[in-house]
Amino acid sequence: MCGIAGLIHRGKSSNVGRELTSMLQSLKHRGPDSTGFALYGNPKPGEHVLRFKVAEQEDMRHGFKIHDQVIERRAEVDRRLDELGARRISEEAATEYAFRYWISFDGDMKKLADYIEDVEGAEILSIGNALELVKDLGDATRVSGQYGLAEFDGTHAIGHTRMATESDVDIRSAHPYWAYPFNDISVVHNGQLTNYWGFRREMERRGHRFMSNCDSELIAVYLADRMDRGEDLEEAMRRSVGELDGVFTYVVATSDKLGMAKDVMAAKPMVLYESDDFVALASEEVAIRSVFPHEIDTYDPYEGEVMVWQS
Repeated sequence: MCGIAGLIHRGKSSNVGRELTSMLQSLKHRGPDSTGFALYGNPKPGEHVLRFKVAEQEDMRHGFKIHDQVIERRAEVDRRLDELGARRISEEAATEYAFRYWISFDGDMKKLADYIEDVEGAEILSIGNALELVKDLGDATRVSGQYGLAEFDGTHAIGHTRMATESDVDIRSAHPYWAYPFNDISVVHNGQLTNYWGFRREMERRGHRFMSNCDSELIAVYLADRMDRGEDLEEAMRRSVGELDGVFTYVVATSDKLGMAKDVMAAKPMVLYESDDFVALASEEVAIRSVFPHEIDTYDPYEGEVMVWQS
């Protein structure tokens, strides 16, 4: 039982970091183990935001040795960025083990991502023009405070609260999932896919790389693959409802769109609020009311429904 949420402002920016933090905190009871945010800011032409980590939160309790390893791993990431010609515009340490870089790079993004992830202990959370993906252990208030997300301005965002049932409590197993190595595509998901391994092998034969054994990552990779082959987001989502087996509700975001899909059995909950300039959706209405405490009308999407909104 996990919690998912998303929001999008049409035609303007807002403090989506604070808004999504409130929504996810209200869903803490659905998943207290980890929380993740995919936030879409205002992109700068020719620049990318690189979010990566070189250790897990729990590793940092192991004394000076791991701290020395973090320094060495970050230095090796820097060396590899320089080697490939990626110019580091700015850098900041979000935590002792997680970092946020602005880079300028016009080369092969998959080559860059693969080269960085070959550094021992390194994992890229996202590379995007607009997307910044942050996830860690703890509830939404803790993660948002740890990474300074309360003042993040942008157009839209999606997030997830996780209750670990089938995999470890670590950052790698937390949502959202970025569609490695595609720009700006992220997914959060509540449910289970029964044809995960078959579809994963098909995606791997097509050259895609998976960073976890979580079925939610498959949705992100699947949608990115269909879009890479010429489909728009809505087309790819409608195809997914027919081709992905199981019970699921997922929310996807791209650089300028937010989408929601439910399987044909509609077993996993989703509540929606929509106005002319704002859309919010979540596993429970309480999350939407954390942003809109006054009287609003919400509704539940139908089974098999696909919806897409533009920022």
